[in-house]
Amino acid sequence: MFIGATGKSAQIPLYVWLPDAMAGPTPVSALIHAATMVTAGIYMIVRLNPIFMVAPNTMMVIAVVGGLTAILAASIGMTQWDIKKILAYSTVSQLGYMFLAAGVGAFSAAMFHLMTHAFFKALMFLGSGSVIHAMHEEQDIRKMGGLAKYLPVTHITFVLGWLAIIGIPPFAGFFSKDEILWMSFHSPLGHWSLWAVGAIGAAMTAFYMTRLMCLTFWGKSRVPKNIHPHESPALMTIPLVVLGLLSVVGGWIGIPKVISHILPGEPGNIFEHWLEPLIKAIPNATHAEASLEWTLMGVSVTIAVIAAMMARQFYLKSPQTPEKLAHSLGPIYRLVSKKFLVDELYFRFLINPLIETSKGIWYYIDVNFIDRCTYWVADLVKGAGSFVRSTQSGNLQQYAMYIGLGIVAALSFILLR
Repeated sequence: MFIGATGKSAQIPLYVWLPDAMAGPTPVSALIHAATMVTAGIYMIVRLNPIFMVAPNTMMVIAVVGGLTAILAASIGMTQWDIKKILAYSTVSQLGYMFLAAGVGAFSAAMFHLMTHAFFKALMFLGSGSVIHAMHEEQDIRKMGGLAKYLPVTHITFVLGWLAIIGIPPFAGFFSKDEILWMSFHSPLGHWSLWAVGAIGAAMTAFYMTRLMCLTFWGKSRVPKNIHPHESPALMTIPLVVLGLLSVVGGWIGIPKVISHILPGEPGNIFEHWLEPLIKAIPNATHAEASLEWTLMGVSVTIAVIAAMMARQFYLKSPQTPEKLAHSLGPIYRLVSKKFLVDELYFRFLINPLIETSKGIWYYIDVNFIDRCTYWVADLVKGAGSFVRSTQSGNLQQYAMYIGLGIVAALSFILLR
């Protein structure tokens, strides 16, 4: 079942289809590839949590695959130039966080991040569609820059989505991502190394999303002279405003206990309480010190802020630094920018051999055996028909000969008996 979920929810090694699916219409990307369809795998695991909880080895596999997917997709997203491809790999990375949460038994945190991610990622996909519309179908962020003054509504809503996805409080993504990181560290099924993987993924997310903001909306304009950016119509901006509001307040129904205790009248994690009847409790769960949770929360936010500031420094203050860094990394950068050559490996070792094998099966079995069998049968029937037709020629002498032969044969048979 988990292998099925890896294909449906784009996890290692079955994630390559999702970035290619971004070639479709942007509203489809926002709805299906960010908010609904790709989350079906994680939803299935959460709904079947009692089954998975009695398989600890499977749970560990889920957590490891989710963490590695989050890191791998985030690293690829740091090197892409297509605005929708960056968001696509971001989706793969965020799905990895959800699987990481499910793998450590934090099923409610996985569903919580599924919900908040739907808000800010759908916002960013629709925002990218607004940018593409304003740029006359241009998707390369190297040909953008300084769009904030031309697209004020798109820019402001995109900022809200950016703050949510990098996990800045009090935006929606902060609460769900912090819950995942905390459970990765604290859960009996978790481990400090899983928390470290999640924290590194959070830093990379903050870096490549800030990179996207800098190259698209901030800094100097690199827009070609024949393109005149303009704000999108209300039909496109009103959904951005609605999703921007949800990206801010959508996480407030899942405020962790450590924060709700210091806020008078705060009901706590409403979302977790709502899911309690469907979620199997983690065995051997222990109480943790609030100071430890506050510390890890502060560390994750600090890491995200530092990564965002580094990206801002690289792509706004010192735009030559990324080029120098890419040149110094050499083959490593080229490997990441080419998506670790996973597509090429699939083609070389799976797709092309399968195609060649299929061609061989088609040539030797379909063409040279099945088709020839049908030809042989057709030729046999045709020959038999020609022979029978030749006996019905209408020639009286030929019929007399047949009668004579028949009489001779009948008499011979009688005499032989």
